[in-house]
Amino acid sequence: MDISVLFEDAHIIVVLKPPFLVCESTSSKEGLADLLAERTGGYIGTVHRLDRGVGGVMVYAKTPAAAAKLSAAVQARELKKEYLAVVRGAPNPECGEMRDLLFHDRRQNKTFVVERKRAGVKEALLEYDTIDHLTTARGEECSLVHILLHTGRTHQIRVQFASRGHTLLGDGKYGARGDNRQIALFATRLAFLHPVTQKPMRFEVAWDALPEILCQK
Repeated sequence: MDISVLFEDAHIIVVLKPPFLVCESTSSKEGLADLLAERTGGYIGTVHRLDRGVGGVMVYAKTPAAAAKLSAAVQARELKKEYLAVVRGAPNPECGEMRDLLFHDRRQNKTFVVERKRAGVKEALLEYDTIDHLTTARGEECSLVHILLHTGRTHQIRVQFASRGHTLLGDGKYGARGDNRQIALFATRLAFLHPVTQKPMRFEVAWDALPEILCQK
């Protein structure tokens, strides 16, 4: 598989992850991390993640030292991740924040909004802004939303919007039964400090699949 590389030096590699590809290493050596290790012939460290069905910008470390520094930046919320999503309906208000307590059930591989703090429950925070109102080929009224993610919980964007009645298009796990199209979520921007030079790094990629997603039947 040909992977689009946005930036590469001795310490990091920034790529455009295709949807439907696991971002980590797999036992069959078919994950994105495996493909990058084969390409570079060396170490590849996964420091943040995108769901299998989601595409967009990702950074990987090419040395253990770079991996440690990038992982620390992720924990300190210094790695800024922005997304575009198409959600059913129209969020009200059109811009704001979503703050929830989330619990991820590993057996179901599904995340739930819960009311109280307990073991395994983590706070989730994002900001959103409605960019446009759209209609799909199915005649569904939906909204294009820009999202700034402050915490990186499993399925966070998907479950926070779904819990408010705004399921992402194509998200069968959190939406309508039988809806298993491509998930309408894309990591469009990524910003962080280079783990060695400390130079500000910023990458932005257009969501070329948006028209295709709106036309899926």
